[in-house]
Amino acid sequence: QVQLVESGGGLVQAGGSLRLSCAASGSSFSFYTVTWYRQAPGKQRDLVARIGSGGTTIYADSVQGRFTISRDNAANTVYLQMNSLKPEDTAVYYCNARRIGYENWGQGTQVTVSA
Repeated sequence: QVQLVESGGGLVQAGGSLRLSCAASGSSFSFYTVTWYRQAPGKQRDLVARIGSGGTTIYADSVQGRFTISRDNAANTVYLQMNSLKPEDTAVYYCNARRIGYENWGQGTQVTVSA
């Protein structure tokens, strides 16, 4: 079992940057696939970026080239660096950790990008 806490969200102007953190406790993060999702009001929850236990990454087309996911296994933390933010990036961002037989979600952190 892992417990996840997201942080780093806030209000930023278009073109600005934020770095989100997903910190894990209760178990080592190193063997988990970690995915950032986001959900805007009235919309489905969509994949933003994913990083595997071996470091491979996947990005949504809408954030490719602007967002970077990374992990620090020693710190049990996964990061999402978000640059060149756009108003359409506004959403609640959630961290998900998954391994066969286990899955957990964080509580989410709000990102609001003003025009």
